[in-house]
Formats: sequence, structure tokens, C-alpha cells
Amino acid sequence: MFDRITVNPAVHFGKPCIAGTRITVQSVLELINAGISFADIITDYYPDLTLDDIHACMSYAIALVAAEDIAMSAD
Repeated sequence: MFDRITVNPAVHFGKPCIAGTRITVQSVLELINAGISFADIITDYYPDLTLDDIHACMSYAIALVAAEDIAMSAD
């Protein structure tokens, strides 16, 4: 799935994008977070995306969180 995500310093300052597009993973995740359905993301925002592209964005985000060593502060 990660072949669908690319990082190129010349595109969106190196933010991860869907391969072959300028659509950032962040943009897709923000739409999901806003409660927009996958079908509506494709229909209303990014008609060039596929369901596999959206799933790749989610998988990419999960992999980043899994690799992150997060320290929570006790307030």
C-alpha cells in the first residue's frame, strides 16, 4: 500500500502525497476527520482518488503513530 504514498521535497514541501498527485495525506485525513464519507471524498473533492488511495492514507498515518515514541506529560 505504501507505494501509493510518495514524499518529494519538490511537492508540497515534502509532505506525503498520493502518488502521481499533489493531494496530501493530511488533506485526505482532514476530510475523514470531518466525517466526510470515502465516497464523498472521491465524488466531491478528489475524483482522481480511489478507495485504495484513501486506505493507503490511513495506513500511512497508522504506521507513523506506531513508529512514534510519544511521551505524555502528567499535568
